[in-house]
Amino acid sequence: MRIVVTGKVGQVVTALIERGTAAGHEMVALGRPELDLADPASVAAALGTSAADAVVSAAGYTAVDKAESEPDLAHAINGAGAGAVAAAAKMLGVPLVHISTDYVFDGLLDRPYVEGDPVGPTGVYGASKLAGEAAVLEMFGANSIILRVAWVYSPFGANFVKTMLRLAADRDEIGVVADQVGNPTSALDIADAVLTIVSNLTTNPDPALRGVFHMTARGEASWAEFAEHVFDVSARRGGASARVRHIGTTDYPTPATRPPNSRLDCGKIARVHDIVLPHWHDALATVIARLVPSVSAGTDSPVFQKRK
Repeated sequence: MRIVVTGKVGQVVTALIERGTAAGHEMVALGRPELDLADPASVAAALGTSAADAVVSAAGYTAVDKAESEPDLAHAINGAGAGAVAAAAKMLGVPLVHISTDYVFDGLLDRPYVEGDPVGPTGVYGASKLAGEAAVLEMFGANSIILRVAWVYSPFGANFVKTMLRLAADRDEIGVVADQVGNPTSALDIADAVLTIVSNLTTNPDPALRGVFHMTARGEASWAEFAEHVFDVSARRGGASARVRHIGTTDYPTPATRPPNSRLDCGKIARVHDIVLPHWHDALATVIARLVPSVSAGTDSPVFQKRK
């Protein structure tokens, strides 16, 4: 199967290329300059000649804090850009898998979110992703699936796990936010599940397989608990480790408001697509095995505070 993925360097994109190729699929990554989500004409041109059997819309504007000062660009990429990808998939007559986020919710519920819960993004990034969901459903709801994922990490690119390991290499203690909770999810597991979903969509026209789904790893944690487990697993492999000092969100203010509750209920995708991702403890061990002892540089994280 020829699966075309938007983007070239993102965590999910890279995982998809790795996992899809290993599974025997022909994986094609299309990104800038030939496909620019801010330029709908380039999206139509690049995808229109891609000869895809399925399209995975994995690229997007992901700079959560920077989006607060670049709302037009965030909406152009995550909103209109997502709609352009959906329109191109419709023209090709192939199924579309679109990756979305927990940031479409305000995070104020006291339980995991189900797909039908009211949305209410609190920042530009979440609003732009919600606009993308609406555009996909309007353009190609008949043969598309929207996957809301959360707290994504992997051996690739910049993410929380790599940031924690980098910081622990030269400090003894790191302050990490303890009053935000979610489901840490490996991009490797997301990729495996997306391949299963693509197979389901290309072989079964049942409308129940389409629509909006939540898909995260089993288990939950705060960012501080996530960091503690990262260091536990790393230490067992002889890698970097540090003490975690639990701090509050107010101790580490950011331009964009983070949802205090990012937990997603994944019962629907288990029932409909028979997909249950591994527990995040198991997935994390797999990722750290690829990162330790050789840890690449990460990036600044919105949920830790440097030791003074």
